[in-house]
Amino acid sequence: MRLRPETRAVHSAATDPASGAIVPPIVLSTTFEYETTELEHDTDQLIYTRWQNPNRASLERAMAALEGGASAHAVSSGSAAMLTVFQALNPGDHIVSSDDMYFGIRVQLNEFFAPWGLKTTFVDMSDLEAVRAALRHETKLVILESPTNPMIRLADIAAIAEFARANGARLLVDNTVATPVAQHPIQLGADIVVNSLTKYIAGHHDVLGGVIVFAEGDELEERVARLVRIGGGVLSPMNCWLAARGLQSLSYRLRAHSESAQEVACFLAEHPKIERVLYPHHPSHPQYDLALRQMEFGSGLMSILVKGGRETAIELVNRLELFTSATSFGGTHSLIEHRESIEEGTSTPENLLRVSIGLEHPADLIADLRQALA
Repeated sequence: MRLRPETRAVHSAATDPASGAIVPPIVLSTTFEYETTELEHDTDQLIYTRWQNPNRASLERAMAALEGGASAHAVSSGSAAMLTVFQALNPGDHIVSSDDMYFGIRVQLNEFFAPWGLKTTFVDMSDLEAVRAALRHETKLVILESPTNPMIRLADIAAIAEFARANGARLLVDNTVATPVAQHPIQLGADIVVNSLTKYIAGHHDVLGGVIVFAEGDELEERVARLVRIGGGVLSPMNCWLAARGLQSLSYRLRAHSESAQEVACFLAEHPKIERVLYPHHPSHPQYDLALRQMEFGSGLMSILVKGGRETAIELVNRLELFTSATSFGGTHSLIEHRESIEEGTSTPENLLRVSIGLEHPADLIADLRQALA
């Protein structure tokens, strides 16, 4: 029977065979009894928790199934997920990367991996000709976010996947903003999908984690698996358990985030003190048609450009009562942040505020924004 994402998420964890519990236990043991044989050990055999853990194995199976991939590897953060993929490449390899992405990944590429020999060309992924022109014979990886953080730009995943494949490169899509229930990069041709579990998947501002999903097993997937196990940057059993619990309600939470965000975006788009709203499913977005084609709904993340510049934007943050001035997104509480203040080497506009719509009633959020803008 072909199950829909909501059903697969709820039934992603098997009943505990020892107790019959439908909620799996948290297995904190670092070491496991195993049979001593002359045979090679299976990669998923329980020997040592850095190698594999029941909670991690369960989460990885669930994430691979939801993304439509063959395997998944849960690591300590979304940034660690990207770092691991870069480590699996070789000095001299070339990457084509989006010029609009979470700033920490740009720092990784420029500060850590450029001296090591990885070469990166940054391009506007919404410009397909620029993407095609940036590809080289030695290009091994194309990486993009869609939507991006914080400029909320989209990339045509299917078209870029074709370019990458024709050039012999792999396409990696950061699916954190859209999540596996709103966007399906592997169905669109992506080879690798990365999610920050910290955001919508765990969903309660209490987990740090990341996951790398591969569409199929290959040499790069094997190298990533070995880096995770030997390097040891694995996700802890407790955080695996919390992320797997959040996964079960993800579909319905994300719909609620998205519906509220749509209402807030419509309010802000008409407000005279807001220069522009950046939300993929609002008709004013320049890639609105692509958003409708590629994403089932818009998620809860948007950015707004405030008229009056940097000081006016910061003053707005400080006048809000329900929105919390804090980083990250995807949790129960609505957050707002002046991104230019905290990003390194940023090109983010100084009047931009990133807004994460939580699970409060949208009418209350709009009332708070109205009083702060008054």
